[in-house]
Amino acid sequence: MRTAPKSIIRTAVFPVAGRGTRFLPATKASPKEMLPVVDKPLIQYAVEEALAAGATRLVFITGAAKRAIEDHFDSDQELEQLLERQGKSSLLNQIRSVLPSYASCIYIRQPAPLGLGHAVLCAQPAVGAEPFFVHLADDLIRSEVACLAQMAEVYEAKRASVLGVQAVPRSDTDKYGIVAVEADKSATSRVRSIVEKPKPQVAPSNLAVVGRYVLAPSIFEHLEKLGRGAGGEIQLTDGIAALMREEAVYAYRFSGTRYDCGSKLGYLQATVEYALGHPVLGKDFRRYLRALQLEMHATAAPAPQRQTNGSGSRRRTQRPASAA
Repeated sequence: MRTAPKSIIRTAVFPVAGRGTRFLPATKASPKEMLPVVDKPLIQYAVEEALAAGATRLVFITGAAKRAIEDHFDSDQELEQLLERQGKSSLLNQIRSVLPSYASCIYIRQPAPLGLGHAVLCAQPAVGAEPFFVHLADDLIRSEVACLAQMAEVYEAKRASVLGVQAVPRSDTDKYGIVAVEADKSATSRVRSIVEKPKPQVAPSNLAVVGRYVLAPSIFEHLEKLGRGAGGEIQLTDGIAALMREEAVYAYRFSGTRYDCGSKLGYLQATVEYALGHPVLGKDFRRYLRALQLEMHATAAPAPQRQTNGSGSRRRTQRPASAA
C-alpha cells in the first residue's frame, strides 16, 4: 500500500464501541475489531491505512469490553524482552512496529450505544477545529494507494467533506447510507441527497457510503443539534444531510477492493484473499487450496438423482461455489 503526498489531515477517528453481535460468541469477550485477518487484527489494518494517509493522532471511541484494543497499541516490555532473549528478531520488529513513535493514541469512552453520529461527536474534544478522517474497521479496503489517502487528495482539491462510496446491489440499500450525486459516472461528484438505510423501492440510487469519511469540523455543530433518528440513534447520515444545506459534500468512488468484515462471509473472503497475497504464506496456501479442491472433486458424492417438485418438472441441485 503506497502513501499519498503529506496530508493536511492529522486526525483519524475510529468508532469501535459496537458489540459485534453478528460474530457472537467470538465477540462476547473480545472486540470484533480484534478479529485477525491472517496475522493482524482488523483495527491494525485500519490504523495502518490512516497512517499511510498522513494521520498522526488516532482517536478511538470505545465502549465496554474494548480494553484489548488499547492493549494492542500499547508497548509490552515483558513480551519484547522475551522475544529478544529468544532471538526472535523478526517477531520483535513486528511487535515494535504496531504503532510508530510519531503517532499518538487517544481513547474516549462512548457512554451509551447512541449511534455512529454520537460516536463521532464524542471525538470533538480531540479533533478540534480541523478536518478529520472517520474509519470504520469493519470495512477492510485493499488498494495500491491507501483509501483514506485517495480521499485526502480529494479533500485538498475540493476543500469540502468527502464520503467513500461504492455501488451495491439495490436489494442491499437498506444496509447503508445511500447517496444521490450530480454526476453518476464521475469518480468524484457532489452529493445531492443522502438517506440512511432506505428500502430498495425508495432508495435514490444504489451508491452506498462504505465506512470512509473525510469530514469538515463544521459537522460537529450539526451533530449537536440532532435528535435520535433511524433505530433510535444519532445518525451520522442525518448530520451530513444537515451539513449539505450549508456547504458542499462530495462522494468519491475509491480505487480498491472492499471486504465487508462485519459479515461472516465478507470476513472469510478477506481472510482467504489476504492469505493468498501473504509474502510468506501465500504460495503454500494457494497450493493447499488447489489440493483441497482436487480432493473435494475426488471424494464427491454421486450426482443426485433427478427429483420432481410435485408438478412433474425437474428440480436442480446446485453445487456450492469452489473455494479457490
